[in-house]
Order: sequence, then structure tokens, then C-alpha cells
Amino acid sequence: MQNKARILLIYTGGTIGMVKDYETGALKAFDFDELMSHIPELSQLDCIIKSISFDTPIDSSNMNLKYWEEIAVIIESNYTSQDGFVVLHGSDTMSYSASALSFMLENLSKPVIFTGSQLPIGDLRTDAKENLITSIQIASLQINGRAVIQEVGLYFEYKLYRGNRTTKINAEHFEAFDSPNHPPLVESGVNLKVNHPYLLNPSKNKSKLKAHKKLDNRVAVLKLFPGIGENLVNSVLQTADLRVLILETYGAGNAPTANWFIQLLEKAIKNGLHIINVTQCSGGSVIMGHYETSKKLSQIQLIDGKDITTEAAVTKAMYLLGSTISSSLFKTVFETSLRGEMD
Repeated sequence: MQNKARILLIYTGGTIGMVKDYETGALKAFDFDELMSHIPELSQLDCIIKSISFDTPIDSSNMNLKYWEEIAVIIESNYTSQDGFVVLHGSDTMSYSASALSFMLENLSKPVIFTGSQLPIGDLRTDAKENLITSIQIASLQINGRAVIQEVGLYFEYKLYRGNRTTKINAEHFEAFDSPNHPPLVESGVNLKVNHPYLLNPSKNKSKLKAHKKLDNRVAVLKLFPGIGENLVNSVLQTADLRVLILETYGAGNAPTANWFIQLLEKAIKNGLHIINVTQCSGGSVIMGHYETSKKLSQIQLIDGKDITTEAAVTKAMYLLGSTISSSLFKTVFETSLRGEMD
């Protein structure tokens, strides 16, 4: 007889862990030890559920590197005793957190599923129950004693996506997230449909989980727009101690060809700044050199972000800056897919 899967819920904050006080109308966090009373359907799941909460749950707008480290420490310290993890998180920065944890958790062979909700768990029309129940079901999936999902995912409104491929697209609809450049890993209907060809191939070696807890936030994002001025670009490039700039360009990686613009970027790169070319488009990829307006960017050695999301680019840069990767290898390593974050 197969043992029941052991799933750890990690509550960081967010709407999914809130209930409405009907006397005041305010939302308040509930005690996760009383989870079954709010979602009695969980007792029907064939798994053993434990929960742990941040000492002080936070709004996801306040998410930062310290909290990512806290999540990683919780997973690392419970890794051998649990079969899967479900991280309950506010939706606003969930794609950043899922991306960050994907890089921080090396040699991951168990599921880490991020989920949340648009409405609180006690609301009549809440999406919290379905998101939570199905996330736990997916985290419990095993074949021959091995987890089906062996990566960081994000589950919302009937779809599990690779976490570092997601972006939040809507602040009101239940379908709040999308993964424009990678298909869903699992689709929830009458049955759970696992799209096995799209899953990360589990590591052939038996390396133990390695939790990287040192990140470096000396990263900035600059979104290009028609009429962007020289003073603005120069001031960003001159930011004290800046190590990486994520440059959100047009279309397939295109940018102004004005001499001042190219010269500023080239000088910054020669001074040691890593500049990553990421498209502003929600879908598609950077193809530097495809058009004349991106050929010069390629010539001055901008880093090719390919089809990476801005969220994954930011967190991957923080991860690499905090690692032992030398500055001379940064471009090569960034342009290499580490956790399935780019094609």
C-alpha cells in the first residue's frame, strides 16, 4: 500500500489566507491550524497536510529577498520529511517569488507549488478553495514513488505553469496569470491532465537539494519608450553600485539607434555593467540582429534575454550576482537555461 503524500503548506500572506470579519467588513488572516474548518474538503484528499506560517504574514507588495530566503530555509529544513510544498502567496508579486525560488532551489526533485486567490477564502464566490485544493493534489502526484512535478510551479484558475515562465496579466479576473512562451504543465478539468513532455526532466544524478540563499539586489529595470531622453538613460546607468540593468526593448529586441544611446550603453558595459535585452511584449522572444535596430545592441555585447520574462530576468540576475559566477562568465551563464526559464 502506497504511503500518503506529506504536503507542507507555507503561508506567507495574501488574500488566500484571509477571512472576512462580517461585523467590520475587514479582511483578517486566519489561523492555519484551523484550516480544515474553513476548507473541510481537504479531508477528502489522500495526503497528510501540515502548515507553517510566517510569524507576521505580509502583503506580497512587501515581498523582498529576506522573505525569499525565509521560504527557501523552510523548504530546505523540511525537505526530507515532506513530499511536496504549497506556498500560499499574494498574487501581485507571485511570479517574482516563483521565479526566485526556482533559481534558489537547485537539484529540486519535489514539487514547490505557488498559489493564491483573487477573493478571500471565506467569500461566497472565492477562487481560493479550488486553487488550494488542486495545488495540494498536484503536489501529491507520484509515479512509482517519485514526484510527478519536480520543479517550482504556479497554479491559478485550472492551470499549473512553470513558475519562472509566468506573469500576472489581470488584477480582477480569476485568470490572473499567463505563461505566454511555455504551455501549462498541468490542466485541471474533470481530471488532472499532466502534460509530461513539458515538465522539466528530473536530474539524472542523485544530487541533494542545494538552497542558494545569497541574492544580490543591485539590479534595475529600464523600459524604453518613444522619446526617452539622454539624461534619464544616463542617470539610470550611473546609479551607484548598479551591477545589472534589465533593458525592456521593443518587439524582437529593438531599440533606438541614436549615437548617444548606443554610446552610453557601450560605455556602461565596458565599465562592467551587465545589460540584458528583454522584450516588452508579453509573448515572443528577443532576436538580436534580426532587424537593423537591434544589430548594434548585439555588436556592443548586450546579453540576449531570449524569451525570458522580466520577472525571471530580475531574479536570475540577483541569483547569479549572489553566486560565485565570475563577471566574465555572467553573459554566457545568463544566456543558458538553468531551470527551464528560457528556450
